[in-house]
Amino acid sequence: MARSNRAETARRRKNNARVNRGMYVEGNTVRRIAEVPDRRRQPGRQQPGRRKQTDRNRRSVQAAPAPAAVPKQKRQLSEAAQKNRQKATAMNWGFVVFLAVVCTAILFCSVNYLRYKSEITARMRSVANLEEELAQLKEDNDAYYSQVTSNVDLNQIKKTAIGRLGMRYPSDDQTVSYSTSGNSYVRQYQDVPDSK
Repeated sequence: MARSNRAETARRRKNNARVNRGMYVEGNTVRRIAEVPDRRRQPGRQQPGRRKQTDRNRRSVQAAPAPAAVPKQKRQLSEAAQKNRQKATAMNWGFVVFLAVVCTAILFCSVNYLRYKSEITARMRSVANLEEELAQLKEDNDAYYSQVTSNVDLNQIKKTAIGRLGMRYPSDDQTVSYSTSGNSYVRQYQDVPDSK
């Protein structure tokens, strides 16, 4: 046998890999191909693919007596086995009622689930519409507020209050100081008494 060097071995592997790449190995990743069952030979019929025997072959091979066809006998089962088979294949009324109750419960739960899901979807849509309406109202309110504040001139209001209405700034004796605890506000329910 001739010796081969590494280059030849690598080349052979490469060629074998190229050849084997498209090959199918039965049973490795795919199920095995379904095998065709053998046909039973019927007496008097020749199997396809075989030639008739010549006279020479017939003489050398002695004719074997054809096996007699044995009629298949039906296997007799005991009464207990037959009853067990009938019990296994038959469904009793209790099981049928149980299956009906389970199917009804599943149907009821499915219908309720779909109803609640549709209600939730409708409510989410209404909430989204209300949020959109609220955002629009806030936007309109801000626009009206900015319009009102831009039209008001505080210097004009001051001049009107002092000149036409006779208002004045408070004097020191009219100012009363108070202290509060925390960041709360004060409500005045009656007049503040004079502190003097």
